[in-house]
Amino acid sequence: MLEQGEVQRILVVRRDNIGDLVCTTPLLTALRMRFPHAQLAALTNSYNLPVLAHNPDLDAVHAYVKLKHRPPERSLLHWLWHDRLGFSLAIRRQKFDLVVLAAPDFNAGAAKLARITGAQDVLGVTPDGRPGHGINLVASVPPAARHEVERVFAVANMLGIAGEPPPLKLAPATVAVEQMRRHFARSTSAPPLIGVHISARKPSQRWPAERFAKLLRNLKQSSDCHFALFWSPGTADNPLHPGDDETARRLLDGLGDIPVTPLHTNGLEALIAGLAVCDMLICSDGGAMHLAAALRIPIVCMFGDSDAARWHPWGVDYELLQTPSREVIDIGVETVVAACGRILARSARFAD
Repeated sequence: MLEQGEVQRILVVRRDNIGDLVCTTPLLTALRMRFPHAQLAALTNSYNLPVLAHNPDLDAVHAYVKLKHRPPERSLLHWLWHDRLGFSLAIRRQKFDLVVLAAPDFNAGAAKLARITGAQDVLGVTPDGRPGHGINLVASVPPAARHEVERVFAVANMLGIAGEPPPLKLAPATVAVEQMRRHFARSTSAPPLIGVHISARKPSQRWPAERFAKLLRNLKQSSDCHFALFWSPGTADNPLHPGDDETARRLLDGLGDIPVTPLHTNGLEALIAGLAVCDMLICSDGGAMHLAAALRIPIVCMFGDSDAARWHPWGVDYELLQTPSREVIDIGVETVVAACGRILARSARFAD
């Protein structure tokens, strides 16, 4: 077990999707508590950087640009030279003495990033449970760890970190939140604001726009509320980030006088700040769901072909809807309306 005095500079690597990174934030808090005087940094990809940008447990956040996130105007040669080689040299100069691969499954790409740092100790999971792939401190995830938060947290057992994981942590920029309050006309006397995120990366997680429209009409009939509409920006044929601009426009055009304010989120910072001013979120399983959970927002979530035990919202009131077919399209509007009603009845946010 590494002691406090032995560890001066720690780098936590999590290079996966938004939800994976959000589920890693309890580990960051625990590492800060275990090594209060160490320099604690995190490494993620550039797209996810806003998740950690204002995290108070971190002294620094480093990010690299994935090939699929390379802007079209940047040549492949420029990406290889500037983003890859330049990043590798810069991260090695940090002279980290401990790298924590904060994923509960072996990831060859993360292990490669750890080797680039030149750190003496690398903690992580290996395919066969033995040292290798540049990992000399081998972690194990017990079968009892079901949720991704628990699985990630178990990686640090070798560092003397045990017990229950701390809460998720997400700190939106104050200025951005105030801008969103103005955008959605939020005030102490404003009706409750229900966020609706219509996008989903996996086809099995997608719900038709027509059902979202019917859902909002039904909710407006039973509750004095306004709606905030979120979606993945961009056109459906965007090679970098396929989006739902057309779907959002079609939905808005069909809602008539339903009080809906759209937010075209050009970056993850805007999505985080927009969610922060909502009183509830309706969405499919995905990054927005985990962001809302970290912001302590009640959630109605629709699950398709994903493991609900591992990926359900952590540490927040939620209603999870999943059919035996594991297809979100098979969830009826009435089922979602009923789930929203249960959240509304339980939540102090909607109390008179």
